[in-house]
Amino acid sequence: MSATNTVSQESPPLPFVLTNEQMEQYTRQYQGERFADSRPRVPDSILERMKLVTCEQAWSVLRDHGYNCQYQGKWVITHENPVLVGRAVTCNFIPYRPDLADVVDEEAKERGLEGRDKHWVMDRLVQNDVIVADLLDKQIGGGFIGDNLANMIHEKTGTGCVVWGGTRDLAGVLELEDFVVFNRNWDPSTSGSYDKTMVIGYNAPIVIGRAAVMAGDVVLGLREGVVFIPAHLAQEVVETSELIRLKDKFGFQRLKEGVYTAGQIDAAWTDEVSSDFYSWVRERISDLPPEQQEMLRSQPW
Repeated sequence: MSATNTVSQESPPLPFVLTNEQMEQYTRQYQGERFADSRPRVPDSILERMKLVTCEQAWSVLRDHGYNCQYQGKWVITHENPVLVGRAVTCNFIPYRPDLADVVDEEAKERGLEGRDKHWVMDRLVQNDVIVADLLDKQIGGGFIGDNLANMIHEKTGTGCVVWGGTRDLAGVLELEDFVVFNRNWDPSTSGSYDKTMVIGYNAPIVIGRAAVMAGDVVLGLREGVVFIPAHLAQEVVETSELIRLKDKFGFQRLKEGVYTAGQIDAAWTDEVSSDFYSWVRERISDLPPEQQEMLRSQPW
């Protein structure tokens, strides 16, 4: 998994960067559009629809496919009711090691790169990206971003970031009203002010708490926590959520009308209830957004 000459020139000079071929291989279940570095590019339309998905709805789909480690809670966040959605760009750190750092710095100098290793990752962000950083849960002396880098990331992505470690400059970051940060703690210490760290990988698989994260995953950050949705399952998560919301709306209406009991709606539906739901949907399908109409018409009813 180490960097070779087949890695795009756009990739930063870090020890662990997937080649285009490796990225395609490790995300081969995704059949959609990709970026130049072969990272999955889940459509913007799916990202927009994802903003209405709950953690529970996403988790249930992932669990059914055998993905049991895609959620992480226990965050300190910038917003009371955050909604963070975007495509993951991964970045992982290790404790500073001089011999590795010397090699990285030499290659960066040859390329004319300025700044630090984390800046090279941030410079490659695009609209709707979410940088996801494994900072070793380093909360004191972590300082992954402050207000300056938050402004830069916000300008590039319009989203936010997920940091398994510390960040700083809360007051300045909060001035960016729609910039959502999930981190482990706020601390005034700067990056490297205690034990130093270094970036070792870019867009390689990383661990965030107990969650396994891959570049191109769809990040869904809500007040409960963050779900990392494999790119090839993003559309299914969205469509399942939309179907659940329709079922809930139907159930609430029928309960209000006194047609069914709570037990009939809350338990597995009988053929009678299911048939009623299908009829209810058909009566309203033309009023739904086009993508939902397409999804419903594809159901095996």
